[in-house]
Amino acid sequence: MSESSRVLVTGGAGFIGSYLVDALVQRGYHVRVFDSLEPQVHGPTRDVPEYLNPAAELVVGDVRDRSALMRALDGISVIFHYAAAVGVGQSMYEIQRYVEANTLGGANLLDILANEEHGVEKVIVASSMSIYGEGKYDCSECGVTYPQLRSDQQLRERKWEMRCPHCGREVRPLPTDENKPLYPSSIYAVTKRDHEEMFLCFGRAYRIPTVALRFFNVYGPRQALSNPYTGVAAIFSARLLNDQPPVIYEDGLQSRDFIHVQDVIRASLLAMERVEADYEVFNVGTGRPLTILEIARVLIDSLADAGLEPEVAGQCRRGDIRHCFADIGRIKERLGFVPQVSFEDGISDLISWVREQRVVDKFDVVAEELADKFLVL
Repeated sequence: MSESSRVLVTGGAGFIGSYLVDALVQRGYHVRVFDSLEPQVHGPTRDVPEYLNPAAELVVGDVRDRSALMRALDGISVIFHYAAAVGVGQSMYEIQRYVEANTLGGANLLDILANEEHGVEKVIVASSMSIYGEGKYDCSECGVTYPQLRSDQQLRERKWEMRCPHCGREVRPLPTDENKPLYPSSIYAVTKRDHEEMFLCFGRAYRIPTVALRFFNVYGPRQALSNPYTGVAAIFSARLLNDQPPVIYEDGLQSRDFIHVQDVIRASLLAMERVEADYEVFNVGTGRPLTILEIARVLIDSLADAGLEPEVAGQCRRGDIRHCFADIGRIKERLGFVPQVSFEDGISDLISWVREQRVVDKFDVVAEELADKFLVL
């Protein structure tokens, strides 16, 4: 793409989108942001965030609003569709809102591209590791296996680790590659699978190069700390800033792949610039598993008074997975992507920013909502 290309970033006032806008502006692109300024993220007054790059054009609108979206597409060459309602637990009881914002919002964009004149030459869509459900595992007897969700009986017995669906033995987590079968376990995850499959299907049919990026657990400054449905590092930070312990479900030994937002931006730019990315799906992670308990302890050490301990609830949420971390072999081989921000440096970056924030801790509200919907065992 030439630097004269005009780039649209939906969700460009959000956490990941705003960093992408910064990077695109720095590289000389003309950038337009399309964002609804969702109150759950930006506050009830829907203020434009101070961090939003002033060199970018802002269009306030909703992806479900066809006329607003059509105006935003005027003159655009490249689209990053990063707008989405985000929140695994919340999606299970605000189903209509999530499906409308994500699945139908994405469909609205594609319908315009299919039926109206435009100059779009490439589309990059944000997918999510949540579409995998559980990760990839190895059974000592059966080999590679893909267990789905644990049964209610197993969870009630507090037997947290995954078992082979064929022989019942406990299995060992492996890096999860893009060929793993998809078993989304939340409405949010289903809508992200919708994003990925709709956009790639459309791109192939209309010969518009399209790329889907499966983001793992993204963290860094600018996360909406007062949004209790955001990433776990931000949720824990909000608790600690209010002198409350992080609450950990299960035993805290469940593992995830935490990737700094700046590395996500590097992957996003490669997806735009490299033809090798066209019509492909890529994991965007680090390949390094970290337990939730490790995350909590690192944040406590930096943000809390001595003696504060994480609260390991011993409960579990329906739909939660045990282990999932990325195999990044494909994005390394085809796009040359290598994560550059170590977890140690990245979490230090987050902590420095968190210390300057004042937030309202809303975790208890979410916990009550989940319990009221019988989503906690």
